Amino acid sequence: MSASLPPQAYAAALAALPAMTVHRLAALLRNGAPEVAFAVAAGQARPSGLIAEVLRDASLASAWRQAARPEFAEATWQRCTDLGLRVMVAGHAEYPDVFAAEAVPPPVLFCRGDLDVLGGRRAALIGTRNATASGRSMAVQLGRDLARAGVHVVSGLARGIDGGAHRGALAAAAPGRPIAVVGSGLDVVYPAEHRDLWEAVAEQGLLLGEAPPGAPPEPWRFPQRNRIIAALAEVVVVVESRESGGSLITVDEALERGRPVMAVPGAVSSRAASGTNRLLRDGAAAVLDAGDVLTALAIDHLPLAVGAVELRRRPAPTDRAAYEACQQRPRTLDGLAEALGCGLGQAAMSLARLRQDGWLAESDGWFETIGAPL
Repeated sequence: MSASLPPQAYAAALAALPAMTVHRLAALLRNGAPEVAFAVAAGQARPSGLIAEVLRDASLASAWRQAARPEFAEATWQRCTDLGLRVMVAGHAEYPDVFAAEAVPPPVLFCRGDLDVLGGRRAALIGTRNATASGRSMAVQLGRDLARAGVHVVSGLARGIDGGAHRGALAAAAPGRPIAVVGSGLDVVYPAEHRDLWEAVAEQGLLLGEAPPGAPPEPWRFPQRNRIIAALAEVVVVVESRESGGSLITVDEALERGRPVMAVPGAVSSRAASGTNRLLRDGAAAVLDAGDVLTALAIDHLPLAVGAVELRRRPAPTDRAAYEACQQRPRTLDGLAEALGCGLGQAAMSLARLRQDGWLAESDGWFETIGAPL
Protein backbone atom coordinates (compact mmCIF):
# COMPACT_ATOMS: atom_id res chain seq x y z
CA MET A 1 0.00 0.00 0.00
CA SER A 2 1.18 3.53 -0.74
CA ALA A 3 1.98 5.49 2.41
CA SER A 4 0.97 8.73 0.68
CA LEU A 5 -2.65 7.78 0.08
CA PRO A 6 -5.40 8.53 2.64
CA PRO A 7 -7.96 5.87 3.63
CA GLN A 8 -10.56 7.56 1.39
CA ALA A 9 -8.42 6.75 -1.65
CA TYR A 10 -8.65 3.03 -0.96
CA ALA A 11 -12.39 3.32 -0.31
CA ALA A 12 -12.87 5.07 -3.66
CA ALA A 13 -10.79 2.41 -5.39
CA LEU A 14 -12.79 -0.39 -3.76
CA ALA A 15 -16.00 1.20 -5.04
CA ALA A 16 -14.48 1.24 -8.54
CA LEU A 17 -13.54 -2.46 -8.64
CA PRO A 18 -15.31 -4.56 -11.29
CA ALA A 19 -18.69 -6.10 -10.36
CA MET A 20 -18.76 -4.16 -7.10
CA THR A 21 -22.13 -3.93 -5.33
CA VAL A 22 -23.29 -2.19 -2.17
CA HIS A 23 -23.35 -5.40 -0.15
CA ARG A 24 -19.97 -6.58 -1.40
CA LEU A 25 -18.43 -3.21 -0.62
CA ALA A 26 -19.96 -3.18 2.86
CA ALA A 27 -18.66 -6.72 3.46
CA LEU A 28 -15.15 -5.75 2.32
CA LEU A 29 -15.08 -2.75 4.63
CA ARG A 30 -16.08 -4.95 7.56
CA ASN A 31 -12.64 -6.57 7.18
CA GLY A 32 -11.07 -3.39 8.57
CA ALA A 33 -9.89 0.05 7.47
CA PRO A 34 -10.21 0.81 3.72
CA GLU A 35 -6.53 0.08 3.11
CA VAL A 36 -6.93 -3.33 4.79
CA ALA A 37 -10.08 -4.04 2.76
CA PHE A 38 -8.16 -3.09 -0.40
CA ALA A 39 -5.44 -5.59 0.55
CA VAL A 40 -8.13 -8.26 0.95
CA ALA A 41 -9.46 -7.49 -2.55
CA ALA A 42 -5.90 -7.65 -3.88
CA GLY A 43 -5.42 -11.12 -2.36
CA GLN A 44 -2.76 -9.80 0.03
CA ALA A 45 -4.77 -10.23 3.25
CA ARG A 46 -7.09 -12.93 4.55
CA PRO A 47 -10.83 -12.27 4.09
CA SER A 48 -13.35 -12.87 6.84
CA GLY A 49 -17.11 -13.16 7.20
CA LEU A 50 -19.32 -12.74 4.16
CA ILE A 51 -16.53 -11.54 1.88
CA ALA A 52 -14.74 -14.86 2.34
CA GLU A 53 -17.81 -16.54 0.86
CA VAL A 54 -18.03 -13.97 -1.95
CA LEU A 55 -14.41 -14.58 -2.92
CA ARG A 56 -15.11 -18.28 -3.43
CA ASP A 57 -16.22 -17.08 -6.87
CA ALA A 58 -12.90 -17.64 -8.64
CA SER A 59 -13.66 -15.31 -11.56
CA LEU A 60 -14.61 -12.43 -9.23
CA ALA A 61 -11.59 -13.01 -6.99
CA SER A 62 -9.31 -13.01 -10.05
CA ALA A 63 -10.86 -9.80 -11.43
CA TRP A 64 -10.36 -8.02 -8.12
CA ARG A 65 -6.78 -9.22 -7.72
CA GLN A 66 -5.92 -7.95 -11.18
CA ALA A 67 -7.56 -4.55 -10.62
CA ALA A 68 -6.62 -3.87 -6.99
CA ARG A 69 -3.10 -2.62 -7.57
CA PRO A 70 -1.43 0.44 -5.99
CA GLU A 71 -1.50 2.31 -9.30
CA PHE A 72 -5.25 1.73 -9.56
CA ALA A 73 -5.85 3.28 -6.14
CA GLU A 74 -3.54 6.17 -7.03
CA ALA A 75 -5.30 6.82 -10.34
CA THR A 76 -8.77 6.64 -8.77
CA TRP A 77 -7.79 9.06 -6.03
CA GLN A 78 -6.20 11.43 -8.52
CA ARG A 79 -9.44 11.43 -10.50
CA CYS A 80 -11.43 12.25 -7.36
CA THR A 81 -8.99 15.03 -6.51
CA ASP A 82 -9.07 16.49 -10.02
CA LEU A 83 -12.89 16.54 -9.94
CA GLY A 84 -13.01 18.14 -6.50
CA LEU A 85 -14.91 15.19 -5.03
CA ARG A 86 -15.20 14.47 -1.34
CA VAL A 87 -15.14 10.75 -0.47
CA MET A 88 -16.89 9.66 2.73
CA VAL A 89 -16.71 6.21 4.30
CA ALA A 90 -19.38 4.74 6.61
CA GLY A 91 -18.20 4.70 10.20
CA HIS A 92 -15.71 7.54 9.74
CA ALA A 93 -16.05 10.92 11.40
CA GLU A 94 -16.92 12.87 8.25
CA TYR A 95 -19.74 10.50 7.24
CA PRO A 96 -23.20 12.16 7.31
CA ASP A 97 -25.24 11.45 10.45
CA VAL A 98 -28.45 11.29 8.42
CA PHE A 99 -27.55 7.74 7.33
CA ALA A 100 -26.80 6.47 10.85
CA ALA A 101 -30.17 4.69 11.18
CA GLU A 102 -29.88 2.87 7.85
CA ALA A 103 -29.79 -0.94 7.99
CA VAL A 104 -27.12 -0.86 5.28
CA PRO A 105 -25.70 2.67 5.08
CA PRO A 106 -24.12 3.57 1.73
CA PRO A 107 -20.61 2.20 2.36
CA VAL A 108 -18.86 4.91 0.34
CA LEU A 109 -20.30 8.22 -0.82
CA PHE A 110 -18.94 10.71 -3.34
CA CYS A 111 -20.08 14.32 -3.27
CA ARG A 112 -19.61 17.81 -4.63
CA GLY A 113 -21.05 20.85 -2.93
CA ASP A 114 -22.08 21.87 0.56
CA LEU A 115 -22.61 19.00 3.02
CA ASP A 116 -24.12 21.40 5.54
CA VAL A 117 -27.43 21.22 3.66
CA LEU A 118 -27.89 17.70 5.07
CA GLY A 119 -28.40 19.32 8.46
CA GLY A 120 -31.41 21.32 7.25
CA ARG A 121 -35.06 20.47 6.59
CA ARG A 122 -35.46 18.24 3.53
CA ALA A 123 -38.33 17.19 1.27
CA ALA A 124 -38.04 14.87 -1.73
CA LEU A 125 -39.92 15.80 -4.91
CA ILE A 126 -40.00 12.83 -7.28
CA GLY A 127 -41.88 11.60 -10.31
CA THR A 128 -41.85 10.27 -13.82
CA ARG A 129 -39.27 11.10 -16.45
CA ASN A 130 -42.07 11.23 -19.03
CA ALA A 131 -43.86 14.06 -17.27
CA THR A 132 -46.57 16.24 -18.74
CA ALA A 133 -46.03 19.97 -19.04
CA SER A 134 -48.39 20.56 -16.11
CA GLY A 135 -46.46 18.02 -14.02
CA ARG A 136 -43.14 19.70 -14.78
CA SER A 137 -44.66 23.10 -14.00
CA MET A 138 -45.94 21.82 -10.64
CA ALA A 139 -42.49 20.40 -9.82
CA VAL A 140 -40.88 23.77 -10.54
CA GLN A 141 -43.50 25.56 -8.44
CA LEU A 142 -43.13 23.22 -5.47
CA GLY A 143 -39.34 23.27 -5.65
CA ARG A 144 -39.31 27.06 -5.75
CA ASP A 145 -41.79 27.59 -2.92
CA LEU A 146 -40.25 24.98 -0.62
CA ALA A 147 -36.81 26.51 -1.16
CA ARG A 148 -38.23 29.95 -0.35
CA ALA A 149 -39.50 28.47 2.91
CA GLY A 150 -35.99 27.20 3.73
CA VAL A 151 -36.59 23.54 2.82
CA HIS A 152 -33.89 21.75 0.81
CA VAL A 153 -35.27 19.91 -2.22
CA VAL A 154 -34.09 16.31 -2.70
CA SER A 155 -34.47 14.59 -6.07
CA GLY A 156 -32.61 12.50 -8.62
CA LEU A 157 -31.63 14.94 -11.43
CA ALA A 158 -33.49 12.82 -14.00
CA ARG A 159 -35.61 14.17 -16.82
CA GLY A 160 -39.13 15.35 -16.10
CA ILE A 161 -40.20 15.89 -12.49
CA ASP A 162 -36.71 15.65 -10.95
CA GLY A 163 -35.26 18.29 -13.24
CA GLY A 164 -38.21 20.59 -12.64
CA ALA A 165 -37.88 20.28 -8.86
CA HIS A 166 -34.20 21.17 -8.97
CA ARG A 167 -34.76 24.07 -11.37
CA GLY A 168 -37.42 25.47 -9.07
CA ALA A 169 -35.14 25.28 -6.04
CA LEU A 170 -32.32 26.98 -7.95
CA ALA A 171 -34.61 29.71 -9.30
CA ALA A 172 -35.74 30.61 -5.79
CA ALA A 173 -32.25 31.85 -4.85
CA ALA A 174 -33.41 31.19 -1.30
CA PRO A 175 -32.23 29.46 1.91
CA GLY A 176 -33.52 26.12 0.63
CA ARG A 177 -31.21 24.48 -1.89
CA PRO A 178 -31.19 21.46 -4.20
CA ILE A 179 -29.80 18.08 -3.13
CA ALA A 180 -29.36 15.68 -6.06
CA VAL A 181 -28.70 11.95 -5.67
CA VAL A 182 -27.47 10.53 -8.96
CA GLY A 183 -27.04 7.04 -10.41
CA SER A 184 -23.70 7.48 -12.18
CA GLY A 185 -20.24 8.81 -11.44
CA LEU A 186 -20.35 12.50 -10.57
CA ASP A 187 -18.36 13.18 -13.74
CA VAL A 188 -20.82 11.26 -15.96
CA VAL A 189 -23.72 13.64 -16.58
CA TYR A 190 -26.99 11.80 -17.18
CA PRO A 191 -29.07 12.80 -18.97
CA ALA A 192 -26.58 14.75 -21.07
CA GLU A 193 -28.93 17.70 -21.54
CA HIS A 194 -28.80 18.35 -17.78
CA ARG A 195 -25.12 19.34 -17.82
CA ASP A 196 -25.80 22.97 -16.83
CA LEU A 197 -28.33 21.89 -14.20
CA TRP A 198 -25.85 19.30 -12.84
CA GLU A 199 -23.18 21.99 -12.42
CA ALA A 200 -25.60 24.48 -10.87
CA VAL A 201 -26.71 21.94 -8.26
CA ALA A 202 -23.09 21.13 -7.39
CA GLU A 203 -22.26 24.83 -7.05
CA GLN A 204 -25.35 25.96 -5.13
CA GLY A 205 -26.41 22.79 -3.30
CA LEU A 206 -25.16 19.22 -3.04
CA LEU A 207 -24.50 16.52 -5.65
CA LEU A 208 -24.25 13.07 -4.09
CA GLY A 209 -23.89 9.45 -5.21
CA GLU A 210 -22.40 6.03 -4.52
CA ALA A 211 -20.88 5.50 -7.97
CA PRO A 212 -17.15 6.17 -8.42
CA PRO A 213 -15.84 8.54 -11.10
CA GLY A 214 -16.39 7.22 -14.60
CA ALA A 215 -19.24 4.87 -13.62
CA PRO A 216 -21.95 4.80 -16.32
CA PRO A 217 -25.67 5.16 -15.53
CA GLU A 218 -26.37 1.42 -15.44
CA PRO A 219 -30.03 0.51 -14.78
CA TRP A 220 -29.33 -1.32 -11.50
CA ARG A 221 -27.86 1.83 -9.96
CA PHE A 222 -31.16 3.75 -9.96
CA PRO A 223 -33.13 1.61 -7.49
CA GLN A 224 -30.05 1.84 -5.24
CA ARG A 225 -30.07 5.62 -5.72
CA ASN A 226 -33.75 5.75 -4.74
CA ARG A 227 -33.11 4.28 -1.29
CA ILE A 228 -30.72 7.18 -0.60
CA ILE A 229 -33.36 9.71 -1.67
CA ALA A 230 -35.80 8.08 0.75
CA ALA A 231 -33.22 8.11 3.54
CA LEU A 232 -32.51 11.82 3.04
CA ALA A 233 -36.14 12.92 2.88
CA GLU A 234 -38.26 13.89 5.88
CA VAL A 235 -41.26 13.67 3.56
CA VAL A 236 -41.60 12.27 0.03
CA VAL A 237 -43.87 14.03 -2.48
CA VAL A 238 -44.76 12.23 -5.71
CA VAL A 239 -45.62 14.95 -8.21
CA GLU A 240 -46.57 12.76 -11.15
CA SER A 241 -46.16 9.01 -11.62
CA ARG A 242 -47.47 6.23 -13.79
CA GLU A 243 -48.82 2.99 -12.33
CA SER A 244 -45.32 1.55 -11.95
CA GLY A 245 -41.81 2.93 -12.08
CA GLY A 246 -38.87 4.21 -10.12
CA SER A 247 -40.87 6.76 -8.16
CA LEU A 248 -42.87 4.00 -6.52
CA ILE A 249 -39.65 2.22 -5.55
CA THR A 250 -38.73 5.38 -3.66
CA VAL A 251 -42.20 5.39 -2.09
CA ASP A 252 -41.70 1.81 -0.83
CA GLU A 253 -38.28 2.74 0.55
CA ALA A 254 -39.79 5.78 2.29
CA LEU A 255 -42.60 3.76 3.85
CA GLU A 256 -40.09 1.20 5.15
CA ARG A 257 -38.36 4.08 6.95
CA GLY A 258 -41.57 5.55 8.32
CA ARG A 259 -41.38 8.64 6.13
CA PRO A 260 -44.68 10.35 5.19
CA VAL A 261 -45.61 9.99 1.52
CA MET A 262 -47.71 12.64 -0.23
CA ALA A 263 -48.97 12.98 -3.80
CA VAL A 264 -50.20 15.63 -6.22
CA PRO A 265 -53.65 14.77 -7.63
CA GLY A 266 -53.97 14.42 -11.38
CA ALA A 267 -56.69 13.93 -13.95
CA VAL A 268 -58.29 10.49 -13.65
CA SER A 269 -57.85 10.02 -17.40
CA SER A 270 -54.13 10.86 -17.34
CA ARG A 271 -51.76 7.88 -17.49
CA ALA A 272 -49.04 10.14 -16.11
CA ALA A 273 -51.07 10.54 -12.90
CA SER A 274 -52.30 6.96 -12.48
CA GLY A 275 -49.65 6.18 -9.87
CA THR A 276 -50.17 9.36 -7.85
CA ASN A 277 -53.94 8.95 -7.89
CA ARG A 278 -53.57 5.37 -6.64
CA LEU A 279 -51.38 6.62 -3.78
CA LEU A 280 -54.11 9.10 -2.85
CA ARG A 281 -56.74 6.37 -3.00
CA ASP A 282 -54.57 4.26 -0.68
CA GLY A 283 -54.27 7.00 1.91
CA ALA A 284 -51.42 9.33 0.91
CA ALA A 285 -52.01 12.98 1.82
CA ALA A 286 -52.75 15.31 -1.08
CA VAL A 287 -50.44 18.16 -2.08
CA LEU A 288 -52.07 21.15 -3.76
CA ASP A 289 -49.25 23.57 -3.00
CA ALA A 290 -46.07 23.84 -0.96
CA GLY A 291 -48.07 24.81 2.11
CA ASP A 292 -49.33 21.22 2.36
CA VAL A 293 -45.74 19.97 2.47
CA LEU A 294 -44.72 22.58 5.03
CA THR A 295 -47.64 21.50 7.21
CA ALA A 296 -46.44 17.88 7.00
CA LEU A 297 -43.00 19.08 8.09
CA ALA A 298 -44.59 21.01 10.98
CA ILE A 299 -43.11 24.25 9.68
CA ASP A 300 -45.11 27.36 10.50
CA HIS A 301 -45.90 29.33 7.38
CA LEU A 302 -48.15 31.99 5.98
CA PRO A 303 -50.46 31.03 3.11
CA LEU A 304 -48.33 30.91 -0.02
CA ALA A 305 -49.23 33.34 -2.77
CA VAL A 306 -48.33 30.94 -5.54
CA GLY A 307 -47.87 32.76 -8.81
CA ALA A 308 -48.93 36.07 -7.27
CA VAL A 309 -46.17 37.87 -9.14
CA GLU A 310 -46.18 37.09 -12.85
CA LEU A 311 -42.75 37.52 -14.41
CA ARG A 312 -43.58 36.30 -17.90
CA ARG A 313 -44.01 38.81 -20.70
CA ARG A 314 -47.65 39.13 -21.71
CA PRO A 315 -48.42 37.56 -25.10
CA ALA A 316 -48.93 39.89 -28.02
CA PRO A 317 -52.58 40.25 -29.14
CA THR A 318 -51.74 38.27 -32.29
CA ASP A 319 -50.63 35.30 -30.14
CA ARG A 320 -53.44 35.39 -27.58
CA ALA A 321 -55.81 33.33 -29.75
CA ALA A 322 -53.15 30.61 -30.07
CA TYR A 323 -52.70 30.59 -26.28
CA GLU A 324 -56.45 30.33 -25.67
CA ALA A 325 -56.77 27.47 -28.17
CA CYS A 326 -54.03 25.53 -26.35
CA GLN A 327 -55.64 26.39 -23.02
CA GLN A 328 -58.82 24.60 -24.14
CA ARG A 329 -56.81 21.43 -24.80
CA PRO A 330 -53.30 20.49 -25.99
CA ARG A 331 -52.79 21.08 -29.72
CA THR A 332 -50.40 20.01 -32.44
CA LEU A 333 -49.15 22.57 -34.96
CA ASP A 334 -51.62 21.27 -37.55
CA GLY A 335 -54.43 21.23 -35.02
CA LEU A 336 -53.72 24.80 -33.94
CA ALA A 337 -53.65 26.06 -37.50
CA GLU A 338 -56.98 24.36 -38.13
CA ALA A 339 -58.50 25.77 -34.92
CA LEU A 340 -57.37 29.30 -35.78
CA GLY A 341 -58.12 29.05 -39.48
CA CYS A 342 -54.64 30.28 -40.34
CA GLY A 343 -51.57 28.99 -42.15
CA LEU A 344 -48.95 26.70 -40.64
CA GLY A 345 -46.34 29.46 -40.73
CA GLN A 346 -48.42 31.89 -38.67
CA ALA A 347 -49.35 29.16 -36.16
CA ALA A 348 -45.74 28.05 -35.84
CA MET A 349 -44.55 31.61 -35.13
CA SER A 350 -47.19 32.06 -32.41
CA LEU A 351 -46.20 28.75 -30.81
CA ALA A 352 -42.52 29.68 -30.89
CA ARG A 353 -43.11 33.05 -29.21
CA LEU A 354 -45.40 31.59 -26.56
CA ARG A 355 -42.87 28.84 -25.77
CA GLN A 356 -40.01 31.32 -25.56
CA ASP A 357 -41.92 33.50 -23.11
CA GLY A 358 -42.91 30.54 -20.92
CA TRP A 359 -46.63 30.29 -21.67
CA LEU A 360 -46.53 26.96 -23.51
CA ALA A 361 -44.60 23.72 -23.21
CA GLU A 362 -44.15 21.13 -25.96
CA SER A 363 -44.04 17.37 -25.53
CA ASP A 364 -43.88 15.00 -28.51
CA GLY A 365 -45.34 17.61 -30.84
CA TRP A 366 -48.21 18.61 -28.52
CA PHE A 367 -48.40 22.11 -27.04
CA GLU A 368 -50.14 22.90 -23.74
CA THR A 369 -50.29 25.88 -21.41
CA ILE A 370 -48.22 25.94 -18.22
CA GLY A 371 -48.15 28.07 -15.09
CA ALA A 372 -50.82 30.48 -13.94
CA PRO A 373 -53.34 31.25 -16.71
CA LEU A 374 -53.61 34.62 -18.44
